[in-house]
Amino acid sequence: MWLAMIGSLVLAGCRADLSGRDLADQAQGSYENIASLTNVINNNPNGPAGYNVRGSAYGRAGRYKEAITDFSTAVQLDPGFYAAYANRALIYRYMHDNVSALGDYNRALQINPNYAAGYIGRGNMYREAGQFDLAFNDYNRAIRLGTTDGRAWYNRALIEQARGQHTQAITDFGAAMSRQPRVPMSYNGRGLSYIALGDWENAADDFSIAVSLDPNIAESWFNQAMVFEHQSDRARAYQSYSRAWSLDRRYQAARDGMRRTRG
Repeated sequence: MWLAMIGSLVLAGCRADLSGRDLADQAQGSYENIASLTNVINNNPNGPAGYNVRGSAYGRAGRYKEAITDFSTAVQLDPGFYAAYANRALIYRYMHDNVSALGDYNRALQINPNYAAGYIGRGNMYREAGQFDLAFNDYNRAIRLGTTDGRAWYNRALIEQARGQHTQAITDFGAAMSRQPRVPMSYNGRGLSYIALGDWENAADDFSIAVSLDPNIAESWFNQAMVFEHQSDRARAYQSYSRAWSLDRRYQAARDGMRRTRG
């Protein structure tokens, strides 16, 4: 049962990004911020940077068509604006247009072959499409370029997990943690690889850290519940499965765990 459950969790992890929907620019998507950025653009309508920043804000607000329009304006004004191409590629990914996304990532990397964030973004697209070899190569390239972005190691670890290379995955999850120590998903990922190697004690430590870093992630509670159930601590397992299910009512595995450990 544990092997089957862990296998399904690893495959689910391979569809997750470390930091969620991060744009290359960290603009916020609030109405007030977008209005402020619009004023900046009105004062300098030929400045590509303003469109890139507002496009990022639109993207964070889920206004994808407007984001695409702004990024397109940015690259029209400056055809060498590689970050704007990468940002537009990310929006195309959200819109499930991988053909356009790949074209933009390739363009960004053609302009700047040393753009590590572009390799990470393109690698994520390849990984989500199940093209693990291409994704792995892109993460390797970003790491060789000296990126400090923990996502390169985290996402490479997900591929190693899917390949059953759990020792390597544990090392890469640790490298991601050293760069972004407060991201729960790295601890969840490493914990699953520990379980795959039979090391439930270290897995328990990682899942506890994941829960403490963010108690609102259902997966962390579910993983912790698996450890408690393995330890025959049915009461604590039931509590953690229940917490996972309360956070995500579609989490059937958590519901099944509640049934197994109830009473």
